[in-house]
Amino acid sequence: MADHSKVEYATATGNDLSAHEATYKGFVQLAFVGCALCAVIAIGLAIGGTTGRWGMALPLIFLLGPIVAAHGLASGARMPSIVMVVIALLALGLAAHG
Repeated sequence: MADHSKVEYATATGNDLSAHEATYKGFVQLAFVGCALCAVIAIGLAIGGTTGRWGMALPLIFLLGPIVAAHGLASGARMPSIVMVVIALLALGLAAHG
């Protein structure tokens, strides 16, 4: 049978809360930047697939998106990813209008 004695978490060895928090913040940053990159890729595919303007879509998918995502992961900033999605949405509106 299992030992049902009192669990003493605070005295456990290896309790490194700052490392856990850093890992969590890194995961949240990766998820945020990854979602933004997926959104830009989907918008780029929508531009190319619906309007046939692959000259506008391919730089979004293969140039702007990955460069800004790598910058966001390296620096920990979220604003470049937000700006990247806004630029992609503006490009979608421009491609749909023209």
